[in-house]
Amino acid sequence: MTPDQRPYRAARVQAQRLKFAAAHMATFGGSIEPLHGHNYAVTIEAEGELSAIGWVADFGLLKHSGRKICERLDHHFLLQGASREIEIARQERTIALRFGEKGYVFPAEDVLELPIANTTAELIAEWFWWQVVEALHAAAGDNIRRITVGVEEAPGQAGWFADDLPPALPA
Repeated sequence: MTPDQRPYRAARVQAQRLKFAAAHMATFGGSIEPLHGHNYAVTIEAEGELSAIGWVADFGLLKHSGRKICERLDHHFLLQGASREIEIARQERTIALRFGEKGYVFPAEDVLELPIANTTAELIAEWFWWQVVEALHAAAGDNIRRITVGVEEAPGQAGWFADDLPPALPA
């Protein structure tokens, strides 16, 4: 069998407390959404070859890693720290945002600044993917080849990111 003909094997976790509540304001075509929040739900899928004991990934490891990431996001305002459209002024105790005529000031402790250009479900899923990859590199075997992460904002409305695992994390 060639590598392209290998059977598809995957382990998937979802629900199982893989949820977080967070606020955000995405930017679109010169405008910004009103401040609002979602009860996000996360799906993590690991693809690869079966290990010697017959699994692609330990469900417990996937759930534990996902929960820890969700806990970091939970009950925060998610700020797109790499945005070119939002002016960000970071103070010791506050973070002030400006978009055109709109201005916002948040307590710094309530903000989780993500290194993404926008707080869309797709970009949050990509950021989440990197967090999962970091956890798996630290704890899993080398049989996992690909990770997929889905971030659902509302039932039937989700953004996804999938990619092959890098051999090692970038420095």
